[in-house]
Amino acid sequence: MNNRPLDEEAIFHIARRIGDHQLRADYLVQVCGDNTALLTRMQALLEVHEKESEFLRSRGPEPTATLDAAPITEAPGTEIGRYRLMEQIGEGGMGVVFVAEQRQPLRRKVALKVIKPGMDSKAVVARFEAERQALALMDHPNIAHVLDAGSTTAGRPYFVMEYVRGEPITEYCDKNKLTVRERLELFIPVCQAIQHAHQKGIVHRDIKPSNVLVTLHDGVPVPKVIDFGVANEETAGQAM
Repeated sequence: MNNRPLDEEAIFHIARRIGDHQLRADYLVQVCGDNTALLTRMQALLEVHEKESEFLRSRGPEPTATLDAAPITEAPGTEIGRYRLMEQIGEGGMGVVFVAEQRQPLRRKVALKVIKPGMDSKAVVARFEAERQALALMDHPNIAHVLDAGSTTAGRPYFVMEYVRGEPITEYCDKNKLTVRERLELFIPVCQAIQHAHQKGIVHRDIKPSNVLVTLHDGVPVPKVIDFGVANEETAGQAM
């Protein structure tokens, strides 16, 4: 019989399925034993998961949410913390994504996502934080990593991700005239990345070529999945 202790991922997935809070707490104490650091991490992850689930069950924005958001105030040259915005590369319902230059402790290009002005209601901020936490849970070479997080001087949350310089997987395949076999070989790590996310309880709800970018590492094509949304098992497949 295998008596190895459960890993953190298994503990999280078992605990999140225990609806009774006291039973869940008893389970965590029992399985974590004297490992107080593990117990604290599990409690924090479960708290974020509950906040995310509550938001996804809601039918619409809070009454205080501003549907007609104010104009975006950030622009190339704007300083946010230790990052200088260089170029806007994306915009969604609640956030805007920029290429930014990190100044310290090292210089590099990153992708910075910030909530739009007027969209910073409690519900949207909770959703934004849940997305950041979900991305931070994942550790896979074919998923863009979260590097940092904070708030602007106006108090709007942002988080910083690995900047993927690449092109949509379909464009890369067509431009390089890849064979069917070569296309499948390129797509296998994409499937592995999505499986990794599913094992963390995260469902990407917008898989499409523009969200799977191919970048070159030492001349070798590496697909990267970007722009994760978050959902629990009950809400997977619903539109944001």
